[in-house]
Amino acid sequence: MRHRWLFLGACGWVLLILVFVTKIISHRAVDEYEERLGGQSTTVMGHTARKLPLPTAEITVSQQPDQSSAAPTMAEWDSVVEERLQLLSTVCKNSTLRNLTHIPISKFVLDRIFVCDKHNILFCQTPKVGNTQWKKVLITLNGAFSGVEDIPEYLVHDHEKNGLPRLSSLTPQEITHRLKTYFKFFIVRDPFERLISAFSDKFIKNPRFEPWYRHDIAPAIIRKYRKRHRDGDVAGSGLHFEDFVRYLGDVDGRRRMDRQFGDHIIHWMTYTELCAPCDIPYNVIGHHETLEQDAGYILKRAGIERLVSYPAIPPGITSYNKTKIEQYFSGISKRDIRRLYARYQGDFHLFGYPTPYFLLT
Repeated sequence: MRHRWLFLGACGWVLLILVFVTKIISHRAVDEYEERLGGQSTTVMGHTARKLPLPTAEITVSQQPDQSSAAPTMAEWDSVVEERLQLLSTVCKNSTLRNLTHIPISKFVLDRIFVCDKHNILFCQTPKVGNTQWKKVLITLNGAFSGVEDIPEYLVHDHEKNGLPRLSSLTPQEITHRLKTYFKFFIVRDPFERLISAFSDKFIKNPRFEPWYRHDIAPAIIRKYRKRHRDGDVAGSGLHFEDFVRYLGDVDGRRRMDRQFGDHIIHWMTYTELCAPCDIPYNVIGHHETLEQDAGYILKRAGIERLVSYPAIPPGITSYNKTKIEQYFSGISKRDIRRLYARYQGDFHLFGYPTPYFLLT
C-alpha cells in the first residue's frame, strides 16, 4: 500500500512539472513574437500606471467575424476585405478629413513600398504591426532563402543587403506600371496600441540596439515637452509616455523636431503619411487584430500560398487590449490625449477603429 501511495505521489509531481514547463515554453513563444513585433510590454517607464485587472480581449470594428468560430472561407473574408475598402473609399471622400487622409505620392511614400517583381507584389511597410514578418515573406519569395525561419533577423532590416528593392528605386514609368497592375497590400492596427508598441520598442526595450532613440531623440523630446526637468538628468531619466504623447500632439513643434530625427520617426507616423491609402489603390488592407485570418487570405489572393508561409502567431497575441491602453494613458491630461487623437483621427476613421471615448471624456 505504501509503495502505491509513493507511486501516485511521484506521478503527481511529474504532472505538475510538465504543466510548469509547458507554460514556460508558451510564454517564451509569446515573448519572441512580441520582440519581432517591436515589443508590447505593459511596463510604462517613468509613468505610474493604475493597477487594473488582467487584460481581456475586446472586439472592435476590425475584429470580424467571430474569432471563436470556424476559420472563414475565402468568400467570407472577401466580404470583410470589401467592407474595409468601401469604408476607406467613403472616408477618403469626406472633405472635412481631407487634410488627415490625402498626401502626395512622394519619394518618402515610395521608399516605404517594397517590390517583389517575381510575383507582382507591392507591400507598404507600417512599422509596429508585424512588418518584419511580411518582409521575411517577400525575401523568401525572392529565392535567397528556402523559408522565413532561415532568414537572420539582422538581414531583414538591412535594406542594402536583404534583396528587397523599394518602389522609389525605379523609373517613373516602372512605378506607374506597378502601382496599376501589381497586388498591393499593407497592415494596420489600432492607432493608440501601435503608438504604445513604438514607445516600448524604441525607448524601453530597444532590442535591435538602436541607440539614437535613447541618446538623441528622447533627450530632445524631454527638454521640450517635460514640464519639469533638470538638464543634467535628461539622458538618464528616460522618456516618459506622457512626454511622448505631448510631442506627438504638438503639430508645429513636432514637425520642426521631426526634420532633425529623419526617417527614424516612421514608427509613429500615420498610415496616411506612410502609405497614402487614399491615393494608391490597394487590393487588401489587413488588420493586426485579425492577422490569423488576413495572413492566409493575403497569401492566397497574391497566389503565393504554396510557396511561402506566414510565421506562426501565438494564440491571442494580436487581440485588442483596452486595459493596456488605459494603463498607459492613466494620469495623462485629457487635453494632451485630445491633441494626440486629433493627429491620428484619420487613421481611426479610415480603417474602422472606434473613437477611444473612454480616454477622451
